[in-house]
Amino acid sequence: MADASNTATVRVWDPLIRIGHWVLVAAFATAYLSEGEPQWLHSFAGYAIAVTVAIRIVWGFVGPRRARFSDFVTGPRRVLTYLHDLITGRSERHIGHSPAGGAMTIALLFALAMTALSGMANLAVEEGQGPLAGIVTAQSLPTWMAEEGDGDEYESGEHGEGNEIIKEVHEFFANGTLLLIFLHLAGVLWASRAHGENLVRAMITGRKQSNG
Repeated sequence: MADASNTATVRVWDPLIRIGHWVLVAAFATAYLSEGEPQWLHSFAGYAIAVTVAIRIVWGFVGPRRARFSDFVTGPRRVLTYLHDLITGRSERHIGHSPAGGAMTIALLFALAMTALSGMANLAVEEGQGPLAGIVTAQSLPTWMAEEGDGDEYESGEHGEGNEIIKEVHEFFANGTLLLIFLHLAGVLWASRAHGENLVRAMITGRKQSNG
């Protein structure tokens, strides 16, 4: 006889989605809280984010139904309609990502990717290290990014305006990602209450209620 608990739930999130989700949670928290000290830990967390985001993007095209972008990426009108209905208590429950959840997924993937890339660019220019070393250098930066540094500073890549701009871009996306995370958590809690299900637990077990 089938387990009664299994008959009331349906598998939604595959292991790669679930593991990737929690790897991103741990890696971003580590990178953000370490603030570059120690550098090896900050960099390792950044690489974990970059690899996980890259895998998730590929999985969004070749993975199972609920992992695919085609299953949850919608237009802004549907997102706004869903948010309005969620606030007013009339939102439709979705087995996979809701329109708002899908939009947040895309926003977080973009913000995390830009955070990781700008961090690697900063490491390449400042220390000549990382996967972008030799590709992104002080010499490769646009000349307008070195306006406040003299020629020697620009050639060596030390403390020039270009370095500062890359740092500011990195911090912008890191802080933007943190803001998106807070919004994501608020949305998860609100939707969990509205639909009477624990969405955090679903991302751990991979299963959600099968009934509406």
